[in-house]
Amino acid sequence: MDPLLLTLILTLLLFGLLASGLWVAITLFLVAFVGLVLNETGNIGLIMATTTWGASSSWTLTALPLFIWMGEILFRTRLSEDLFSGLAPWLNHLPGRLLHVNILGCGIFAAVSGSSAATAATIGRMTAPELERRGYDERMSLGTLAGSGTLGLLIPPSIILIVYGVSAEVSIARLFVAGALPGLMLIMLFMGYTMIWALLNHSKMPPAEPDMPLVQKFKASMSLFPVIGLILFVLGSIYGGLATATEAAVFGVFGALVLSWLTGTLTRKTFMASLMGATRTSCMIAFILAGAAFLTIAMGFTGIPRALAEYIATLGLSPLGLIVVLTLFFVLLGCFLDGISVVVLTTSVVLPMVEQAGIDLLWFGIYLVLVVEMSQITPPVGFNLFVLQGLTGKNILLIARYSLPFFLLLLIAVVLVTAFPMIATWLPALMTRG
Repeated sequence: MDPLLLTLILTLLLFGLLASGLWVAITLFLVAFVGLVLNETGNIGLIMATTTWGASSSWTLTALPLFIWMGEILFRTRLSEDLFSGLAPWLNHLPGRLLHVNILGCGIFAAVSGSSAATAATIGRMTAPELERRGYDERMSLGTLAGSGTLGLLIPPSIILIVYGVSAEVSIARLFVAGALPGLMLIMLFMGYTMIWALLNHSKMPPAEPDMPLVQKFKASMSLFPVIGLILFVLGSIYGGLATATEAAVFGVFGALVLSWLTGTLTRKTFMASLMGATRTSCMIAFILAGAAFLTIAMGFTGIPRALAEYIATLGLSPLGLIVVLTLFFVLLGCFLDGISVVVLTTSVVLPMVEQAGIDLLWFGIYLVLVVEMSQITPPVGFNLFVLQGLTGKNILLIARYSLPFFLLLLIAVVLVTAFPMIATWLPALMTRG
């Protein structure tokens, strides 16, 4: 069958099944199976068995459930309360004041959870009612939460970077290192916008809190040290080349258990809840990855990636032109799918085009995560929007409107990373030379 006709049939089937509400993983398996049948490929059962086993038995993938478990353990500690009490005293004289607790709190929690939804839920559960009680503007309170929650996808240890690394066969440790500077850049963009907004909207800011003596500020910040110590230990072992991502994940789980025990939140109930939560999430992602691997092989048999790559080549797009087209494509796709599904659905078709255009796959991974972050705050399927709707009871479209400035800031971040690729590639190159 003609590859372009087959592409059209499989695309319609894919979106039809997704629109019906069928699980993403099952959809991937069915589309791959239909593609192989229409291509008259033999031994489909053998192809599926060997592909799914190979995808699910990768040692690199071991880091995924461990980092998820680490985040689940810390999710059940007093981390969010400690973040608020430790950060708030230092932000009283900064324009925007306690709104920055959302941004910095999400940035810190992102470094231990790796999940956007978990970051928004954990920080939002503590800060949203507190900011409302103190009279902060609802638009900025929820907007900073929605936007900053996306940091969980980029700041290592990011779950989605692990998924991309496995799919694209790129070093996860180097991806983690590459995500550090773009993550810090996003935090600065969010804080900069918040300060400018606060300076332009004095009337919408509540009165400043009474200032605390310096000794009390340091005392309040002591609660941050254990978590920051865990972050530095886990990420420092990766950046310093002392441990692989998987080994660092083991250290992270052990450290999270110790912190949970020391804070008195480690009980049989919380331990089992964290273990089951991590198991459910890991199984869901592993199921999707297995389906994506089968679809990738099926696409190879049908010749669709090669045909699409050749078609793109005939358009004469420059690497920049390809990035612009892919950005529009990913944002549109992200309106209907979660970030992990976007990555595993597209890598089999997109990566051959990217490689043919001479684009660095390490840089492309960071770019892809930034674009996927934008989809976390776009309706109808913006996971951060759902999380905040559940926390506050506000209309999802209202929350989406509040988060629009942060969507635009993420777009600016994509432009900056595209214009200055060294933002993503400088640290990994430095690590390699070291």
